[in-house]
Amino acid sequence: MTKEILHKASRKALTLSIVVLSLICSHAAQAQYSGGATIDKIVAKVDNYIVLRSDLENAFMEAQRNPQAKLERCDVLRQLVIEKVLLAKAEIDSVVVSEDEVNANLDRRLQYFITTYGRENIEEQFGKSVEEFRDELRDDIREQLTAQQMQQTITADVKVTPAEVKQFFKNIPQDSLPFYSTEVTVGQIVKLPTISKDQKDIVRKKLLDIRERIINGEDFGELAEEFSEDPGSAAKGGELGFMERGQLVPEYEATALQMQPGEISQPVESQFGFHLIQLIERRGNRYNSRHILLKPNSSELDIKNAEVFLDSLRQEILSDSISFAKAAKEYSDDKETAGSGGFFLSQDESNRVPTDQLDPVVFFVIDTMQTGSITEPLEYRMPDGSKAVRILYYKDRTKPHQANLKEDYQKIYNAALAERRTDALRKWFNEARDEVFIEIDPEYGRCDITGSI
Repeated sequence: MTKEILHKASRKALTLSIVVLSLICSHAAQAQYSGGATIDKIVAKVDNYIVLRSDLENAFMEAQRNPQAKLERCDVLRQLVIEKVLLAKAEIDSVVVSEDEVNANLDRRLQYFITTYGRENIEEQFGKSVEEFRDELRDDIREQLTAQQMQQTITADVKVTPAEVKQFFKNIPQDSLPFYSTEVTVGQIVKLPTISKDQKDIVRKKLLDIRERIINGEDFGELAEEFSEDPGSAAKGGELGFMERGQLVPEYEATALQMQPGEISQPVESQFGFHLIQLIERRGNRYNSRHILLKPNSSELDIKNAEVFLDSLRQEILSDSISFAKAAKEYSDDKETAGSGGFFLSQDESNRVPTDQLDPVVFFVIDTMQTGSITEPLEYRMPDGSKAVRILYYKDRTKPHQANLKEDYQKIYNAALAERRTDALRKWFNEARDEVFIEIDPEYGRCDITGSI
C-alpha cells in the first residue's frame, strides 16, 4: 500500500470522467490526425462503441495533469474501454439520461470555459464558434452522463461502516500515510434576487416589440441572432431542431404544440426567462421550433431584498436558531453546494478543502476573517454571469498534518468507499464483459484490458 492510498477516491473519479477541455482537444486532435501525416485509427471496440487513438492520447494527456493518479497509457485505455462497456450495457438495460440533463450539463461546462478563457479565444484557437462546439460535443456529454449513471446504478447499494473505515485506515502502513497541507472548511448560502414584476414587464414589452417587427415582415432568424440570449440557438436563428415530448421545459412545449406552423406566440415565461416561439414543423409527437430568449435583469431593489433576506438568515444562524447546514439546504439557491450543507467540497469530496483548490475570490475573503465567523451579504456573479448575493461561513482551518482518523475521517471514509465501489465495479465488469463484444488493437495487446480493472 502506498502514499497514494487516500487519493483513491479522486483517482477512481478519473476512470469514467471526460472533462470538456479534453473533449474539445479531442476534436482538434482528430482533425490533426485526419489532415496530417499521422492517421487516426480505432484502437478498441465495444459493441457499437469505439475508442480512437486520438481519444486515448488526449485522455492520457489529461490524466498527466493529475500527478497523484500516476496513470500509464494502458490504464487510460482500460478506463476508456470500461466506459464503453458501461455504455453498451446501459443500452441493453435501457439506462438513459434526459435531454434536459444533457443540455444543462453542456451549457454549464461551456459557460465555465467561456468565462475562464473567453469566447473569442476558444473560437480563434479552434476555428469554430462555441455554438458549433456545443453541437459537436452533445453526444460526448450524453455518453459521459450515461456511463456515470450506469456506474451509479452498479454501486448504488455499496456502503462502508465506521468499523470498516477504521480497519481500512489501520491497514495503511505508518510510513505510507499522506501529509496534508493547510485546509479550510468554508460554506456559502446563495440567494438569487427575485425578479420584480417591473423587470419582467420590461422584457415582455421588448419581446412584443420584436414580435411586431416579425409580423411586419422582418426575419425571425435575423432578430434571434441579434437579440436572443440563448447561446446554443441564437447563431442558428433561434432554431432548436426536432424535439420529442418532454425534452423541453413544460411551458415552452405546451405552447409550441398548440401552435400552427409559422405562428408566433405571445411571450412565454419559463425558468430560463421569456421566450418568443415560432413553430416550424410538427411530425406527430416530434416538432421543430425556434425561439428568441430574453432574461430579465435584477434591479437594485431586487438585489437589496436578497441582501435583507440573507442578513436576517445570518442573524438566525448566529443566534443558533438554525444551523448553517440546515439553512443552506433549505434556502440556498446554489444547488451544487446546498446538497452538502452549503460547504465547498475538495476533489476527494471532503468538506475540508486545500487552500490551493479554493476559489481565489473566496480565499481572499476568508483570509481576513476569524474562523467561526459569517460574512455580511456579498454580491457576486454566478457561473452563468447572473447577479446573486451570498454569505460565507468560515467554519475552521486545519494546519498541515499527517493523515489521522480524527481530523481526516471524511477523506478516509471516501477512500474506503471508493475501494469498495471499485471492487463492485470489478465484479460487475468481469460478468458484463461476456455479454458484449470487445476487441482491442494488437498494438495494445500488452495492456491486458479485459483481464482486470
